Formats: sequence, structure tokens, C-alpha cells
Amino acid sequence: MIGGGTAGNGLAVLLRRAGIDVDLVEAKPDWNVSGSGITLQGNALRALREIGVWERVRESGFAFDSVGLTAPDGTVLHVARDVRTGGEDLPATVGMQRPRLQEILIDAVRASGANVRLGTTVTALRGDADGVDAEFSDGTSGRYDLVVGADGISSATRAMIGIEERPEPTGMAIWRTPAPRPAGVERTDLTYGGAAYIAGYCPTGPDTVYAYLVEPKRDRATIDPAGYAEEMRRLAAGYGGHWEQIAASLTDPAQVNYTWFDRHLVEGPWHRGRVVLVGDAAHACPPTLAQGAAMSLEDALVLAELLTSADEFDEQLLADYRARRLPRVRMVVENSCQLGQWLMDGVRDADVPGLMARTSAVLKELP
Repeated sequence: MIGGGTAGNGLAVLLRRAGIDVDLVEAKPDWNVSGSGITLQGNALRALREIGVWERVRESGFAFDSVGLTAPDGTVLHVARDVRTGGEDLPATVGMQRPRLQEILIDAVRASGANVRLGTTVTALRGDADGVDAEFSDGTSGRYDLVVGADGISSATRAMIGIEERPEPTGMAIWRTPAPRPAGVERTDLTYGGAAYIAGYCPTGPDTVYAYLVEPKRDRATIDPAGYAEEMRRLAAGYGGHWEQIAASLTDPAQVNYTWFDRHLVEGPWHRGRVVLVGDAAHACPPTLAQGAAMSLEDALVLAELLTSADEFDEQLLADYRARRLPRVRMVVENSCQLGQWLMDGVRDADVPGLMARTSAVLKELP
């Protein structure tokens, strides 16, 4: 397993549960315990339950079943009940701190008995009909029946096996940060328009929120990271209500992240020989539908199901994995991008409710 993020960790746990040996290599020495917040929709929670960590996620996050639409001044315009895409026995959404989710998955990987190597990368892969020889940055090597590239949107594995598709910017960018939770914030509230395309926040625990502002992308080289907090405060000043307290808390630039939105979908095969991609290495989309982690977790579920029920890891199995995942992933990527495009184009009569309802209806189905 190359990469110890959401997809790689989840898949490692599922494979170990079936008695399959797993070596997990992760480039970052700290196992990438970083980030601000994450919004987990019901279908992501369903996958986390299958992985065996739902109870800990529930204890660590903030569950809710509605979403609010507000005016830039903070006036609540509409509150809608959200769809429970993971089933009626799970909440529609759980917000949580992203580092906490990573810690929970890390604990599950360690408990599974997987062999974990941190601060290590793969430098070469050579496959044949029976397996893959891998060379590592620490000078060691190994032979494997299957190699899974779960190393994210900038996947070195994808490039190493000759898949040429690369992420493309959509034209939007996001400022995001953790912040203290204002009293009364008990769901995601979204403002469309004002100083930014989208201003939103999501409760991530008893005392915290994940706040974000979406704007046209800028040249990142022109923005001094030391001024990130000041710049996000400036943008947030265009919003009232709970944003006033959130903006006042933005003092540490190291807590603020600025990232472009990218679109990515590998249209051809997701594997070469016995090397296969999962999660953001194969597909990624703007977080306008909050489905990035969910799609990665579903990849892990489907690939694990196929691998643990097969007699051998052959190319047909890997082709079946992609065939099963592609229609659902394509829908999420295209619909996520469509929501953003409508905002950039200033389309005021866009069928946002219809698009979201159609998407949720599909996501309620098992992957």
C-alpha cells in the first residue's frame, strides 16, 4: 500500500481483517496528521462503519441532519433536512477535525497488524505476470502480489506506471481553517454570494468548527503565507452572523490553508499490471458536494470486497473494480464541478436542489 491517507488506511484495515498481509508505506514521517476539518456525508459514515471505526468517529465528531442557507449578513433564509445517504440508522452528516479522523484510522491500521513504514517512498516498480518488485527510498526492496497506489491527487504511483492524466484547476480556490465554535452553530450553514462564491462553516466537535471561504483562484506565489490569517479575515469581513466570531479568531496564519480546487478523473484503466490506483490518485473533485473522502472510502470498500473474495489478483479483477466505481465517481466529479461552474458563471436560476437531490439518490445506493 503506497500512501497512508483515508483510502490507504481504510483499505489496509479491510485487507488485514481478511488475513491478507499488508505493507503500508507513507512518505510523511508524521503520517500526515494535519488539516483543518472534514465534512463526512452518510455514505462516508457507512464506509467507516464497515472499516470498524464508526463509533470512534461518532464520539469525536459532531453529527447533524440539516443544512442552512444564509444571506451574507447572517440572516437564515432556509433550513433543509439533509438526506441520510448512509441509511436511516446513520446521521446525514458528521463534521470532525481532519487530524482526528486520521488518528482514528491510524490506530485501526496499527491494531490490524499491518507493517507500517513512515518517511518512506517507492522509487521504482517493476511488474510481471505474477507480481511486482518495489524499491524503496531507504534502499530496501520487496516483492508483492499487488501494489495499491493510494498516494493522493499528486500520486507518484500514477506517474510511475504511465497514466498520463493529471489534475486540472477548476478556477476556484478555498481558504479554510479550524476555529472555536460559536454558540448556536449546530449544522452547516452556507452563504452563496457576497465577498466570496461560498462562505460556510461546519461544526466539528463540542468546541470547534471548520470554516471556509471559496473565491476565484489566485496565483499562490503572490500570497505570503505569513498573511494568510489576515487575508481570510479580510474576506470574512463581508459576512455577518456567526462569521463575526469566526473572523475574530483568525490570528494564526499557520492554521489557515489556501488551496485551489482541482478536477481529476482517470478515464482509462486504473491499473497497469498488478499496480492499481484508489482514491484521489484516480479521481478528485471540488468539495462542493463534500464527497471527496466518501469516494475514496468507497473505493477501499469495493476493492477490498473484490480482493478478499477472489482466488487470485488478476487484471480482470482490477478492471471489474474500475467498471464498478467509474459511473458513480464520474457523477460526483461532474456534479461537484457543475455546482462550482454555475457559481463562477453567475447562473442565478441553476437547478442546484435538483442536482443535489439526484446525486443523493444515487449515493444512498450501496457502492
